[in-house]
Amino acid sequence: MGFLDSIEAGSQIDFYRIEAPVAQSGMASIFRAVDVRDNRVVALKIPHPDMEADPILFDRFQREAGIGEKLQHPNVMRVYGGEKRSRVYMVMEWCEGRLLRQILSEGRISQDRAIRIALAVLEALEYIHEQGVVHRDLKPENIMVVGDDVIKLIDFGIAGDAAARRLTYANFTATLGTADYISPEQIKGKRGDGRSDIYALGVILYEMLTGRQPFTGSSPMEVMNDRLLNYPMPPTVAEPAISPQLQEVLYRALERNPQNRYARARDFAQDLQHLDQVGVEDRPELREWRNRKSHLPRKILYYSALALIPVVILLLMVLVARHR
Repeated sequence: MGFLDSIEAGSQIDFYRIEAPVAQSGMASIFRAVDVRDNRVVALKIPHPDMEADPILFDRFQREAGIGEKLQHPNVMRVYGGEKRSRVYMVMEWCEGRLLRQILSEGRISQDRAIRIALAVLEALEYIHEQGVVHRDLKPENIMVVGDDVIKLIDFGIAGDAAARRLTYANFTATLGTADYISPEQIKGKRGDGRSDIYALGVILYEMLTGRQPFTGSSPMEVMNDRLLNYPMPPTVAEPAISPQLQEVLYRALERNPQNRYARARDFAQDLQHLDQVGVEDRPELREWRNRKSHLPRKILYYSALALIPVVILLLMVLVARHR
């Protein structure tokens, strides 16, 4: 019987009594637990034994914990540190809420609520970017909605930290997020910065307002290809209730070139809060979105190959390490 198999309701790890399993991924399991010292409810994220044996994944877990422990904002899920533990695990804030993905599965979100959620996420992004952290995998699965649309940003597993080392064996970080929300520059193999998070939120806001994603395809590669080659359906076509000003804000967040995108989360938030002051541009996106380019050109293959280079290097390093 493995360690995780032995974890059941009532068992205890250090000062934490397990109450129930909550979620499981390929890397770790999350349990609801109680701190026996003060009866505070927390979430324990415990890495799987296989992950602990893999130096790359184990470093990613520790990196996530380190980033989480330094972030202290009401819209970012807290990670608690500073105590001696018998094994590696994360102690996180317990939140009663639902993932934004669950809410979206029920259909389009009202405009007022979508903007309210987006503004809360932008507040969190402004904070983490000021701390030198880029989420790099912002998506509805990583946004928890608690109570009266209070949000908690979660899962910093592939986040970038300006204070961390980059191209070393144990600290080599991924550049790719999730295909539906990844920015064009990340597709091209670039590390990405705060503007990559802004792009991802632009996709999420489009999805909340229209009930559909701006870029589609039958595979992740086709989705990324669509993002690099085509313009999305204008938001006002997908949902006529959207104003030209709100549509313009979405286009600014979804600019392919990060230099043309909102530079800061606060700039994005400013426009959402003052839509009446947003100037509407005559954009080619409004005229050319029906001209779909569906072929897979050499350019996307080239960019995909570039993005895979770090993965190949990583695998080679792991193989070399294991055969020493």
